[in-house]
Amino acid sequence: QLQLVESGGGLVQSGESLRLSCAASGAASGFPLNHYHIGWFRQAPGKEREGVSCISRSGGTERFADAVEGRFTISRDNAKNTVYLQMNGLKHEDTAVYYCAAKLARLGPLPLCSPDLFDSWGQGTQVTVSS
Repeated sequence: QLQLVESGGGLVQSGESLRLSCAASGAASGFPLNHYHIGWFRQAPGKEREGVSCISRSGGTERFADAVEGRFTISRDNAKNTVYLQMNGLKHEDTAVYYCAAKLARLGPLPLCSPDLFDSWGQGTQVTVSS
C-alpha cells in the first residue's frame, strides 16, 4: 500500500518561503511513484480541504489554485520518490495543514486538483504564517 509522508512545515513570517516534501514508500502492487499523479492540498481551521497544486505522473502537467498561482511551484523527483511544493511569498491566509495525496495514473490523466479525486493521503504538515 502506498504511504505518503509530508515534511517541511513550520512557522514563518509573512513573505518568507518554505519547501514541503512528500515522500512515498511502499507503492501498491510494485508501482513506483511515477505511476501516480500527486496533489498538494490544505485545510485551515473551520474550512474545507482545498486543492493547492497538482502534478501529473511525468511532471508535464501542473495545476495551481488561483490563490497560490505565481507564488508556489510544484516539482517531482521520481528517482527519489518525492514531490515538492515550493512556497514563496507566504501570506497569513496560507496557514493550514498541508497534505499530499496520490492518484494512480493508469486510471486516467491528471484530474482536477480536487481532494475527492485523490486516494492515498499523508498525515499532513502544519504551516503557520505570522502576519
